[in-house]
Amino acid sequence: MESYIVPNQSHHINAEHSHDEEGNKMFGFIVFLLSESVIFLSFFAGYIVYKTTTPNWLPAGISRLEIKEPAINTVILVASSFVIYLAEKALQRHNLAGFRLYLLATMAMGSYFLFGQAIEWNSLAFGFTSGTFGGMFYLLTGFHGLHVFTGILLQLIILVRSFIPGNYESGHFGVNATSLFWHFVDVIWIVLFLLIYIWQ
Repeated sequence: MESYIVPNQSHHINAEHSHDEEGNKMFGFIVFLLSESVIFLSFFAGYIVYKTTTPNWLPAGISRLEIKEPAINTVILVASSFVIYLAEKALQRHNLAGFRLYLLATMAMGSYFLFGQAIEWNSLAFGFTSGTFGGMFYLLTGFHGLHVFTGILLQLIILVRSFIPGNYESGHFGVNATSLFWHFVDVIWIVLFLLIYIWQ
């Protein structure tokens, strides 16, 4: 009788411990994202204050930023959030091939965004020291670009880990956290796009 009850109790306790551990990890990660949000919100507030109080906001010779290519990059980056969501769903169905395919597509879309941003930077007629706008522009887009690059690296890590047999059989915290980070990066960019390119 004892040998029958104890294993079940042990299994139940281990399952509860694993669930609590996953919950604690995700809570910690959400707190991390909230701290990142505070940093970005501070930058946004600074940008708004400077824009509304600085005469001749745009650098000399610049009447308006080109919006076409940044808009295309925005659509691609936002669409990548849906693709990484599909990757999560594929993994939940134990479809590793689909998971890897969607993850590679997300990484490609993120890389395209960074490549497009690099081309834009190279073509701009102003630099980091071109007034307050120049400094804020490169600070905001550069800091966000660093987050996009970090997101791609995280996706590469979980892609490599997917080739370890049985690695994703139980619990997908790394995948869920990476996906959440990517959604966060996309939302931040939408705000940046509205502030910098739409509200000129």
